[in-house]
This record gives sequence, C-alpha cells and structure tokens, in this order.
Amino acid sequence: MPYLIDGHNLIPKLGLRLDAPDDEMELAGILREFARLKRQQVEVYFDGAPAGHAGTRSLGTVRAHFVKQGESADNAIRTRLHRMGNSARNWTVVSSDREVQSAARVYQAQSISSEEFARTIQDVFNSIPKIGGEDKKVSAQEVEHWLKLFNDKKP
Repeated sequence: MPYLIDGHNLIPKLGLRLDAPDDEMELAGILREFARLKRQQVEVYFDGAPAGHAGTRSLGTVRAHFVKQGESADNAIRTRLHRMGNSARNWTVVSSDREVQSAARVYQAQSISSEEFARTIQDVFNSIPKIGGEDKKVSAQEVEHWLKLFNDKKP
C-alpha cells in the first residue's frame, strides 16, 4: 500500500533533527531506501518551504511536496486525499496529527502514527541480511603465517 507522509512529523521519530539544515533530504533518503526495499510508492509533505522553493520534486522514487510558508502539510495531505476520491482507500497516511488521521478515516485511507511508521522502517532495515556477516578476528598466528607466506614468495 502506498504512503502519504507528514514529513516534519516523522523526522524526529527517526532520530533526525528538525533544525538540521538538510533534515528533509535526510528523510527523503531514508524513505527512498524504504520505498525501494518495500516496492512501495511514497509521497512526503513538508511545510514551511521558503519563497521560490515550494513545489513538488521527484527525489528518486519519492515524490516530495514542499508546501509554501503560510500553508500546512496537513492541509496539503487532506487536499491530496480529497483529490484521490475513492482511490484514497488504497493509501496509508502517516501522521501523529489527529486531524490528519481523521481526514484519512473520512476518505477511508489507512492511517498509522509517525512513531509506528518509524518502527516499521527500522524493522525493514533490520531485516536486510548483512553481507559477509560479522568481522572475523585474525589470530597473531594467522598473521604470522600470512606474512611468512607472502614474504617467502620470490618475484
């Protein structure tokens, strides 16, 4: 199921800082990887875009909506749900804002809190098998063996 995400609501739930200069891009990178792994469509909304920076951008597989100052991501998400009409029921809204969750219910979309979605992201990332497993310790004897082997080779 694709996701509509209240970005600034999710940022602190992932341990990112809202006052960091690239907080939106950091979140977009995390969401891009999540979308790739889950093969899901993701749209994220950020409010407070300065003049000249508002608009929608494709950031890899993530569509990021930068809402101009004076308007809210919450309103933009509600408007998006309204425009979707019946197809909104195929989406999940991610926000801890009760008004946004209520709007999701009105349009029959699923809704989960930002905290729950942050745990979902962590679970997905933790389920990725680690390549090569843990680092293996090499004993002093093994080091001596390899040094001897390579030093004894003649060109």
